[in-house]
Amino acid sequence: MARPSVRVFHKLEGLFSIYKPPGVHWKLVRDTIETNLLKGINAAPPPAPRQRVQFLAESTSVVAEGSNELTLSAASVPALAHHPLVSGPDFQHIGVGVGHRLDVFSSGVLVLGVGQSNKALTDLYRSHVTRDYTLEGELGMATDNFSHTGRLIERTTYDHITRDKLERVLAMMQGSNQKALLTYSKVDMSTQGAYELAVKGELRPDGKSPPIMTGLRLLHFQPPHFTLEVQCLNETQRYLCRILHEVGLELRSTAVCKGVRRTRDGPFTIQHALTHQHWTSPDVIQAIRQYRSSRKASKAKHTQPGKDTGTASQRQEMAEEAAVTGDSHRLHSVLTSKAFGS
Repeated sequence: MARPSVRVFHKLEGLFSIYKPPGVHWKLVRDTIETNLLKGINAAPPPAPRQRVQFLAESTSVVAEGSNELTLSAASVPALAHHPLVSGPDFQHIGVGVGHRLDVFSSGVLVLGVGQSNKALTDLYRSHVTRDYTLEGELGMATDNFSHTGRLIERTTYDHITRDKLERVLAMMQGSNQKALLTYSKVDMSTQGAYELAVKGELRPDGKSPPIMTGLRLLHFQPPHFTLEVQCLNETQRYLCRILHEVGLELRSTAVCKGVRRTRDGPFTIQHALTHQHWTSPDVIQAIRQYRSSRKASKAKHTQPGKDTGTASQRQEMAEEAAVTGDSHRLHSVLTSKAFGS
């Protein structure tokens, strides 16, 4: 029978998401979570100590007077070789993997995996799942790294910028990214199937590609500050900051990024991300269970007979689920049936 600590570890083998605060390196976040999980695992009650037979000499009062024989009696005593104070904790290290990483400057959803779930993390990272971000920008300045933390290079005016002008620039940038998506999808645009994919927004890059935006819209505009919502593929944090820089240039001004927050990473949303006070074993186990149950419910909904499972959102969920669960055969079938929806 498995030890209690081993049973706790098996419960932790899964994928879950946490909310990474800004200003903290992802490695520190991972190490903190690993330390907390190790404490929870090793805090499981140890099994009853094993007993061993030991022969003990009887007291002198029991031995007959004048007898030179040594009398021994068998006794059952606990075996101390497996005591935690002798052997140490059952687990001294567990493999906690990190999915698509966030830099120190960024915050938001960060997906992690424990143990054998690291393979599913790799599949999720390599799959073409979209990620949502909220970008905070400020007009009127330019820096060497496109963020407000960089060295100031230039200051510009922004009084001529209006909401309509900004939205037109965003529409133009999204259109150029759609053209790039058509190029890297490697489909014959003269076919009916390619036309239907383009109309439904189901095109995805075939193989490796540079960062591509699949959605871009304005959430808030109060000069010099503005907020954008971005959906993208294969992005980096520098690429996201550069988006705001290019927006400023298109508006005949400059702009820097003041904040990057990831609100969705594939099937993981910010609503279910664990905050710092919940980076404990019980909360992580509960998060893994909730995610698995939601995936099972979604899978059952999509596989009901008579149901149309061909919508873009449903196909995207099926593909993301296949990547997360490591079901490569299912992921291949989804891809070959043109099942990547936005």
